[in-house]
Amino acid sequence: MRFVLLGAGVFAASLLTLHGQVGVPSSLPLPVLVAVAAVAGVTAWHARRSWWPLAVVGAVTYVWLVMWPPLMVASFHAGRTLSRRGLLAYGGGCVAVCGVSALAGGWLGGLREMMTATLGNALLTALAVMGLPLVAGLWARARHEVLEAAKERAERLEREQVMRAEQARTQERARIAREMHDVVAHRVSLIVLHAGALEVRTSDEETARAAALIGGIGREALTNLRDVLGVLRSPRQEALDADVRPPPTLGDLDRLLDQSRALGITVTRHDEGEPRPVEATVERTAYRVIQEALTNVHKHAGNAGTDILIRYGTGQLEVEVRNQAPHAPRDDVPGAGWGLVGLRERVELLGGTLRTSADDGGGFLVSARLPARETSSR
Repeated sequence: MRFVLLGAGVFAASLLTLHGQVGVPSSLPLPVLVAVAAVAGVTAWHARRSWWPLAVVGAVTYVWLVMWPPLMVASFHAGRTLSRRGLLAYGGGCVAVCGVSALAGGWLGGLREMMTATLGNALLTALAVMGLPLVAGLWARARHEVLEAAKERAERLEREQVMRAEQARTQERARIAREMHDVVAHRVSLIVLHAGALEVRTSDEETARAAALIGGIGREALTNLRDVLGVLRSPRQEALDADVRPPPTLGDLDRLLDQSRALGITVTRHDEGEPRPVEATVERTAYRVIQEALTNVHKHAGNAGTDILIRYGTGQLEVEVRNQAPHAPRDDVPGAGWGLVGLRERVELLGGTLRTSADDGGGFLVSARLPARETSSR
């Protein structure tokens, strides 16, 4: 529709120019003038595909009849589309058209000679007909490129914002999954084990039934928790350790060991080296390693004796949890299955290493080595 209106406008302006309303009147018959104006209008409408026919018609009609509308529109399109080399060539063509038009004006005389014969008049006419539209086309192209660049930049920033938001959501989901496993699963496992011990040891039938009910509910809660963790954890996890969580450290370790001892497990703690304050993230990770290892002992090794070693070395902190061979392995406590995987992620995020291995005698070892710089206070 835009080019249809453009063609109609060029036709009307060309016809007015040939009649002398806004240009040099022509002595040609009216049907010929209408045909020339119609050709100019059709080439202007065709400019949506190629504007070169319009430029040719504009050059010919300007030299022949001083009909300027087609050449003005062609100059505008040249500024919109041509490269630097093309613009130089087009400018040379415009100079040639002006020169030929000036020669024709001097030969024909009259009003046409006044407009084009002298150098000053020819330059002013060329500036009005070709120069200003060319500059307008260059400005329109520059504005279009700036707007397109701004639009592309806005779309890229929007895509990057969406990606960052998705990454943040993935990391937060992974952090929640780790915390749920480390805290909730550990506590519920202890509840199930306590309920099982109470069910076996009590002589009261009603208490035994209540303990069995508590144990069943706990096992169901662990199964549901495993399903929730499966939803939260992403296949490719790039989660970072969070600094806003409550900080259980090695100072809370004795309370954790006492909980395990209350279940009938013999837990012995050994400290080597001179204890010193280290980063909170290192202590938190060391605590989680011991917590997960003890949880696995409760679930899979029954009341097997367990030794815990904390070694303060130069620039590093080592923790080892070694349990003896179980007398009667327990397989009735469901687990999420990601405990050691989560531990390895935690340790490697700090630049440490985690090693797990089974002993020949049936025991199991979990060993973590963490880089630890000394801090001024705990």
